[in-house]
Amino acid sequence: MNANPVVAVLHAEALPSAVRMAPVAEHATLRYTKREGLAGALDGADVLFVYDFQSDALPDAWYAANALSWVHAASAGVDPLMFPELVDSDVTVTNSRGIFDVPIAEYVLAQILSFTKDIPESLRLQRDHTWRHRDSERIAGRSVLVVGTGPIGRAIARLLTAVGMNVSGSGRRSRTGDPDFGTVTATEDLPSALAAADFVVLAAPLTDSTHGLFDAELFGSVKRGARLVNVGRGELVRTDDLVDALRSGVLAGAALDVVDPEPLPRDHPLWDLPGVVVTPHNAGDFVGWQDTLVDAFADNFRRWRAGLPLENVVDKRLGYVPSS
Repeated sequence: MNANPVVAVLHAEALPSAVRMAPVAEHATLRYTKREGLAGALDGADVLFVYDFQSDALPDAWYAANALSWVHAASAGVDPLMFPELVDSDVTVTNSRGIFDVPIAEYVLAQILSFTKDIPESLRLQRDHTWRHRDSERIAGRSVLVVGTGPIGRAIARLLTAVGMNVSGSGRRSRTGDPDFGTVTATEDLPSALAAADFVVLAAPLTDSTHGLFDAELFGSVKRGARLVNVGRGELVRTDDLVDALRSGVLAGAALDVVDPEPLPRDHPLWDLPGVVVTPHNAGDFVGWQDTLVDAFADNFRRWRAGLPLENVVDKRLGYVPSS
């Protein structure tokens, strides 16, 4: 290993905290760059820290990655990095798995409670100074299907189970006796699982097999009046088909932290459809999340320098970190 490795840091407007990067700067030469300077920063660099995790700049700059051995993403999802040249290379990819699990689970619970207690209508009535008694729904005993059984999906399952909901999962293979989901349905059996779910939570990674998974045909299997919560990727859903499912009443509502496209255009119908909540891809962004992401990279850098196994190594063929 190079005694003074070069670490390229891809960022947007905001730089990672210098204090948090100090353990890396002590042992490496840092090259901070925005997307337009990435190729120059990659030339001779040993490591790339993708702090701007939404950037799609790396494929165009990949030709300059002549010494790169490791790419770390400051995110759980790594779909912008799964282009053929990187997938086929010997470069190791790691992510920030684990940081956002519980905050995202809290977001999901908050949205389910908002649906069932009709918080938006309460706020509207308050703005109108209207006192109107209304009944609300309970969540205990209601059925939830979590599509995606990785760490985020498991955190969601544990939290929703704790409040009395009946949770099952959908993953690549079927199984019973799962510690968090109980029953996990294989993807090919997703239509039958959807028919029984009051709430559907999307927490799957974006891969070739999940891209556009929720289309008009699959929405046709959804229990009428179900609610959808998407905290995975917007591209898991065909947006036009989602709009149709909402307009037809197949879905009674949707909480969308991720959409396709992002950002959602100002004139898009999702903004104004009844029962729809749109948030700007911030379900997991708790106070201090940026520093926590840098800490995770710094800790993995320490392991890399010491020749220890890296944490959260992505299986580039799958597009995510396999569960142990």
